[in-house]
Amino acid sequence: MLDIRLIRENPDEVKSRLASRGGDFSARVDAVLTCDRHRRETETQLQQLQADRKRLSAEIGALRAKGLDSSAIEAEVKGFGDRMDALHRAATDYDEKQHDLLLCIPNLPAADVPHGAGSGENPILREWGGKPALERVEDHVAIGERLRLFDFGRAAKISGSGFVCFTGAGARLERALISFLLDLHTGANGYVEASPPFLVRRDCMIGTGQLPKFEEDMYGVDGGELFLAPTAEVPVTNLLRDELVPLAELPLKFAAYTPCFRREAGSAGLGTRGLIRMHQFDKVELVKIATPETSATELESLTADAEHALQVLGLHYRVIELCTGDLGFGSQKTYDIEVWSPGQQAYLEVSSCSNFGDYQARRMNLRFKDAAGKNRFCHTLNGSGTALARLYVALIESGLQPDGSIRLPEPLHRYFGSDRIA
Repeated sequence: MLDIRLIRENPDEVKSRLASRGGDFSARVDAVLTCDRHRRETETQLQQLQADRKRLSAEIGALRAKGLDSSAIEAEVKGFGDRMDALHRAATDYDEKQHDLLLCIPNLPAADVPHGAGSGENPILREWGGKPALERVEDHVAIGERLRLFDFGRAAKISGSGFVCFTGAGARLERALISFLLDLHTGANGYVEASPPFLVRRDCMIGTGQLPKFEEDMYGVDGGELFLAPTAEVPVTNLLRDELVPLAELPLKFAAYTPCFRREAGSAGLGTRGLIRMHQFDKVELVKIATPETSATELESLTADAEHALQVLGLHYRVIELCTGDLGFGSQKTYDIEVWSPGQQAYLEVSSCSNFGDYQARRMNLRFKDAAGKNRFCHTLNGSGTALARLYVALIESGLQPDGSIRLPEPLHRYFGSDRIA
């Protein structure tokens, strides 16, 4: 969440930077400021009453010591308790309301993020490799059905639309990709592997910003107290919630595999044939915890690490920077990596690498002690390294041979046990 002091001291700047996202957040900011003013006024009144009671109690003691009547002052002090209790309850209510209001205000875009109204204005930063020259082009669904790599029909019998069952060589390829990505990031890229729980508490979802805004997209259980993880970002970042991390340990770098569960309520394209948008999909996620001074550099290196996976696999991709109007709710700066899909004749997002600044850390009270001994909020970053479903699509479509088999990239051979699927 945003720092209340920043909103209080620079309300016009906050409103202006939020407006660059494409919405009018002035009313929300004003509501926070009104609540903040009432909270501080109530706390001031409570502090004044406490001071008055202390002063009058001293006067009562002095009168009694002299054998004088103190009943009038005692009667005055007697009513202080109820008034103080009422003020304390009011201050607590204002504090909770202010907290809830802050949870619903998105992060401020970084100063260097390009301004734009939406995805059509995202600049392309760079491309790597070239589109494969294929003698034969097929959609991944046709390839998968022909080679029996996955089964949507039987998955629908089990769970409904938006799910898939990988089978045979298809299941082995999914497992090979997960192992390859984890080994790459924990080896060459220096991340620590984590294997977190797949169920996360409500507070954890609030901490990384999925709640309250996106609750309809999440799978909740136990009355909304637990959720199926929508991404490893949630359990891994929250591993350090409410902790004071030693400066010497930063940056922390984690890589984790999890299945991801999302309702994708109202998302266009869900329910169409294929792996492009699913309710459940596998992903290897990269998470970093850094200092404010280094987080911008860490975002560049995290993005390079995600790109490295595609480079090793020899897949053509491009990197775009999200403009202000396309930024995610909690992000202050994001790069999307899009891999080329020959069968779709389109680029597919396989990684979204974001710097959240201290936005998530404030929500989960994640801090570090700096060199001067001051406790400060960490900066958090994450990005897919990568999402498996769309990587899978690009891989089998790009590797399609004239005879209908799939030639796999050399780094996958030892994980898959063969150089091709036939």
